[in-house]
Amino acid sequence: MATRDEDEAPRRGKQPRRGSSRDLPGEEQTDDPREGRRGFSSIGEARAYTPRGRTVAERGRLPRTGERTADPFRPALQVLDGGESGQRTRGRGRPAEQPPAPRERSADKPRERSADKPRERAADKPRERAADKSREPAAARQRDRQPERRGRESTRTGNAGAGPRRTTTSAPRPVPAEPPKLANSTRRLRLGTVLALSLFVTIGVRLVVLQVATSPQEAESLLKLRENRLSTVALPAPRGSILDRDGHVLAHSVEARYVYVDPENEDLRKDVPGTAAKLAPLLGVRQSELIADMQRKQVLGKWLKFRYLARGVPVAVADEIESLRLPGIYTHSDERRDLPGRDLAANLIGFTGDDHHGLEGLEARYDELLHGADGKRVFEVGTGKKLNLPIPSGFHQETPAKPGSSLQLTIDQDLQYQVQRVLDKAGRKKNATLGAAVVLDVRTGEVLAQASYPSYNAADPEKYDADERIDVASSIVTDPGSSHKAFIFGAALQEGLIKPDELIEVGPAIKKGDTRFEDGHPQAPGTRMTLAGLMAYSSNVGTILIADRLGKEKVYEYQQKFGLGKATGEGMPGEAEGELLKPEDWSGSSYGSVPIGHSVSATLIQMAAGFSAIANDGVYIQPHLIKATISGEDNEVTPAAAPETHRVLDTEVSRQLRLIMEAVVADEGGTGRAAAVQGFRVAGKTGTGKMLIDGQYTSHNAGSFVGMAPADDPRYVIAVSMDVPDGSGGDVAAPAFSEMMSFTLLRNHVPPSGSKAPNFKIKE
Repeated sequence: MATRDEDEAPRRGKQPRRGSSRDLPGEEQTDDPREGRRGFSSIGEARAYTPRGRTVAERGRLPRTGERTADPFRPALQVLDGGESGQRTRGRGRPAEQPPAPRERSADKPRERSADKPRERAADKPRERAADKSREPAAARQRDRQPERRGRESTRTGNAGAGPRRTTTSAPRPVPAEPPKLANSTRRLRLGTVLALSLFVTIGVRLVVLQVATSPQEAESLLKLRENRLSTVALPAPRGSILDRDGHVLAHSVEARYVYVDPENEDLRKDVPGTAAKLAPLLGVRQSELIADMQRKQVLGKWLKFRYLARGVPVAVADEIESLRLPGIYTHSDERRDLPGRDLAANLIGFTGDDHHGLEGLEARYDELLHGADGKRVFEVGTGKKLNLPIPSGFHQETPAKPGSSLQLTIDQDLQYQVQRVLDKAGRKKNATLGAAVVLDVRTGEVLAQASYPSYNAADPEKYDADERIDVASSIVTDPGSSHKAFIFGAALQEGLIKPDELIEVGPAIKKGDTRFEDGHPQAPGTRMTLAGLMAYSSNVGTILIADRLGKEKVYEYQQKFGLGKATGEGMPGEAEGELLKPEDWSGSSYGSVPIGHSVSATLIQMAAGFSAIANDGVYIQPHLIKATISGEDNEVTPAAAPETHRVLDTEVSRQLRLIMEAVVADEGGTGRAAAVQGFRVAGKTGTGKMLIDGQYTSHNAGSFVGMAPADDPRYVIAVSMDVPDGSGGDVAAPAFSEMMSFTLLRNHVPPSGSKAPNFKIKE
């Protein structure tokens, strides 16, 4: 076979279609290009079919430089072999196959061929090597190429010594960067799922909060949106009771009804006067007042749907109103204040208003404790004439009422009744304008009875004037008069300025400043009288002389120690403090007026507390009306705070003073002879002063008697005072004292005195 020229193209026979090999087993060569068409018809189609538009073999390859440097059938064989190459192994941890470096050859050096090998054989060898290498692993093919490369490099090195040659090489074109990888679809799916679930969870939690755990602010906003359809009904709190010391009811609340109107009721607005006319006789309210209450009224931009017409309505009356079926008129459970004793301790207890809040007396003073906390029920109603009813599934909010606590007093119900009866009888007999009586337990300071004249029915307070409803014992101040002398005698004995058996020289009168002070039982000048005589005859002259020894500072000091000049704090509202004349304000006449109980004002409860200090061996105990409070929720009893105490006189001085004061009742000439109690020794002091009302003295006399029994071991102190046109304390108050003390001692089973009062020496 003739040798092929250098410029002659090699004869390769019939060109196989690209992308296939004739040497592959099982593939026939045919002239029809459509027969046996397997895989791809060209490298372009193979590239288009592979992912990202490129063949596996092209990635990382350098472009051709005019000379075939690699097997031309490798790309097609790789596609047929599944598109895998050494470079695909980078993602699997295998080393990528390095593309062969382009070979350099001289431009004028002809290709060397072996002369003893035929041209066809030379043409077939590349195809055989390609077929063989396509079946070999990539790593084996890589190892085969390494010696060939080294041989070529050594050949080029060896030819370098033959002389300089000019070689031409084309610069390799840059390989475009591998396109970025597409996002992971699985990751995007997971992220979308998480976001969707988070959204649904947020919506679910919000729905639960709105339905179950609505905050007060959100609830209020919802109420505002539906306020036109909301109706509110008050739930009054049960008011606590007022009890006596043994638990007997003095005031309590009983079941009743309240009547209210819905002014927005359409049927009611058609005939308001007719509806009011039917209710007026049942409620005891004028028709004009009911018509005014039934009119529409707007408050803060909202039309009222609830207005009281009457409270404390008896149940029978409320049932009768319900039977009339008046449009827009309704009733609901309520309570009204009831006082079983009617006027019993009424001046102490006071009364409540229509809203069940205290207006006077203990009801007002302890209103917060007794009233409790009202509740309310708010519910949604339908609109329209026939649908104006509560919606079963609508809004409903109920705040339960908290019942008030009860108040237990130190008052003895039976003793209170007896004291009131005696005081009322004496007041009528003496034509008194005002009167009061107080009974104190000497050892505890408890007020067992506190009565006022006149009394009133607290169940119907509107029928009485305000002056008739006051508690006289704690709110009216008077000149204590001669009963104040007991404090001057006690102070002088305590200071050692006089002795129990001392004789004091007196006369018919004494002048202090520009005022002449005389005795009710005038004595001849130079008469020497005992302390018991001065006390029994209520000597003004002798008392002024003893006060001169004390001095104005000591007089003022002991007045305060005996509890004058400030409220006792027994528990009554509006208690008066009285008034003392300070030493720096004394005038010349004050040295005479103050010791005998003038230029001084005090309440009856203050005088009773001062005498209790004498009866209690010199220890002052604050008087008090409150014994305990009883919780309205669990009936827990809480005792009242312990009263304040302080010592005024020594025990021996107190006993000496009590013995001196016994002469007032025991001596034949004593001013308090009418205060005697059969079987008991009594010590006390009469007083006649002036009552001070609104800063002005009345024209009447304020006659009083304050005493204790048994005198040898006192248990009780009783103070009685009345404002009468004429008369003294011994004539007005002493008889009432005697009757009250007798009942008190017998009721409490106090044994009679074991001895009689001594015979007192009055004067020399």
